[in-house]
Amino acid sequence: MKHEDFSMKTDGFVGHSAEPDGGSDRAVIIIMGGEQSILPGIKFAERFADYGITGLAVSLFGAEGLSVSPDRIPLDMFVPAVKYLREVKKIEHISVYGQSMGSIFAELCAEKIGGFEKLIMVSPTHVPFEGTSPDKKTMTGHSVVTWQGEELPYVTADFSKIGAVKYYRHPAAPYKVTGMWAAYHKAYCDKQAVKNAELSIEKCDTDILLIAGAMDECWYAEYSVKRLAARLKAKGFGRQVKTLIYPHGSHLNGLLPNREREKKLYRMLPFIGLMYRSFGKYRRENMEYCRRSEEEIIAWIKGENT
Repeated sequence: MKHEDFSMKTDGFVGHSAEPDGGSDRAVIIIMGGEQSILPGIKFAERFADYGITGLAVSLFGAEGLSVSPDRIPLDMFVPAVKYLREVKKIEHISVYGQSMGSIFAELCAEKIGGFEKLIMVSPTHVPFEGTSPDKKTMTGHSVVTWQGEELPYVTADFSKIGAVKYYRHPAAPYKVTGMWAAYHKAYCDKQAVKNAELSIEKCDTDILLIAGAMDECWYAEYSVKRLAARLKAKGFGRQVKTLIYPHGSHLNGLLPNREREKKLYRMLPFIGLMYRSFGKYRRENMEYCRRSEEEIIAWIKGENT
């Protein structure tokens, strides 16, 4: 496969692409999170390329020209990324895949930039959040995302006390959750802030696939998927919608990098399971969920399940 790197200075966005050797008439923009993520976006771009789909992973923060932390990230940088695929690579069929925080930006790309055939949101949230300072413990007082120079409405999750109790049982979850999960859940309870900030997913002119684990360790992804789906139904959304919720599913969901190429990464799974406790406890089930999700995602992008 062919690789290419992109920078803010030269290209208007930071990213890494993987293209099948024979080229492709389909592409997917992949939005995972920071440039230094434990699961780098390029590994997912390569996984899409394994299936004959050009993958372009776009970083949100942590690289030259980008914010150090998730704070006031300009959605505008996805405009040149889409333009590159459409005008330089001459790709007609473009999808957008967002996982975790990337789900916010994937939805907003489909809603505000447009031109996508498929939207995939994995372990999503239904609202943008307040930006986080580099210390990851304090909030900035600003939105995590901007569009055309304006901050988009957001909900605040207070991380200042998440270390007080490491794990505890919460009435909204049938399992032990982290302080981070509790902070996000409390944020969702701010009805006015949620009303102001909730993603207008019905404005996305694209088919939508929503995937979540019912035992997500980071935030209440199952609730977000159900809320997004309910909003689409209430608004009379006319495109295809599919939801997948896995009973023992972790926040770590969706595609996983190629096992043969990434043997070192797969050897780290027991350690990753210490961070993602549902994944660690139900590792076999979650590996099966990822396999099933991968099949669904690839079929969704290729239009094979429509």
